[in-house]
Amino acid sequence: MSICGIDFGTSNSTCGNFVANRPRLLPLEDGKATFPSVLFYDFESDLVHFGRAAINEYVSGTEGRLLRSLKSVLGTALMDADTEIQRRRMPFRQILATYIGELKQRAETAAGMPLRHAVFGRPVHFIDDDERADQKAQDTLAEIAQAAGFTELAFLPEPIAAAFDYEQQVDREQLVLIVDIGGGTSDFSLIRLSPQRHHLTDRRADILANAGVHLGGTDFDRLLSLREVMPLLGMGGKLRGKSIEVPANYYHLLSTWHTINFLYERKLRSELDDVWAEAEDRASFGRLLRIVDERAGHMLAIAVEAAKIDCCVDGAGVLQLDMLEAGLSKPLTLAQFEAAVADAVGRIATTVEHLCRNAGVRADDVATLFVTGGASGVPQLMQAIRSQVPNAQLVEGDRFGSVGTGLALAAQRLFGG
Repeated sequence: MSICGIDFGTSNSTCGNFVANRPRLLPLEDGKATFPSVLFYDFESDLVHFGRAAINEYVSGTEGRLLRSLKSVLGTALMDADTEIQRRRMPFRQILATYIGELKQRAETAAGMPLRHAVFGRPVHFIDDDERADQKAQDTLAEIAQAAGFTELAFLPEPIAAAFDYEQQVDREQLVLIVDIGGGTSDFSLIRLSPQRHHLTDRRADILANAGVHLGGTDFDRLLSLREVMPLLGMGGKLRGKSIEVPANYYHLLSTWHTINFLYERKLRSELDDVWAEAEDRASFGRLLRIVDERAGHMLAIAVEAAKIDCCVDGAGVLQLDMLEAGLSKPLTLAQFEAAVADAVGRIATTVEHLCRNAGVRADDVATLFVTGGASGVPQLMQAIRSQVPNAQLVEGDRFGSVGTGLALAAQRLFGG
């Protein structure tokens, strides 16, 4: 049947459908179910590359423009703005539509049929504390999906989708805390799961509470970069003869995946030259100029992300910073990473605490803690969340596939008849 579930993620996307009465994730690139949410506009061939191929083209030195974390633009003023690509102004809405259209085409090729009916995942909050902007984000995504050829659409909070995936393996009724730590948001649901009710379309009575915060893996990258890397490019330095610091906005643009390209705007380049002339530490600020001139901002972000992953997996990493200066590197300890993200981890843990309190649920009532999402591999964060429900059984789902699988289940129940 022409139904599917689509997890359009900040860092990666998946699409699932139903085959032989079972959900499956479709292979979208090189036989893999995960499809990085990345585009590369190739100036040499005038082609657009997607996913891993986009990253490979950028890393190999092909001249062009890389865009990532486009989901973070939904609901913000940037959605109605544009960016410069090969001396042309291109709206972010058009860029996002290009990616969604490619995802749909690849999914249809893998499924061997047109896909018309879709359940899209969405964070609990696209935008924190702004219901109007949050609704605008969903409406924008719906408009783009319909323009791509989806005729019937529904949306489901991503942690609820992950719950449906986990429910396939439960053998008794239980209260479950679902934790989905993605690239751009951290989302949570308290839900009663049961093998007797898994087939029901309407599960509102089983959902005790949802909560979310606009913090995820890309925010950990940003915070780590600001603390450990940006000072090497002059952040915090002073202007000559003045008691004021070099403007910090350049560093925030550079450390945030979806705003890196704004540093490459021509009007900003002359402004940077003026600041360099006034900077006390011209050598460090010169590294920022080099990043801008060589369009190496995403290369720097990739290096920060890699060091973050190494810290979380191995307890230590190295920031490889050749794009700043030949041979430059900086050791990174787990303690340094944890210090950089401590406040963000605290906010996420507090969100879980408030979720349980507002739902009137005691920690001992939660039988299972189900964890998914690509950023759920941060040990410090998992410790903080587990401390909220210390007696719950920990179940680790497919980090990149649980939401997509659950959305496929939801699509089957909603559209499959």
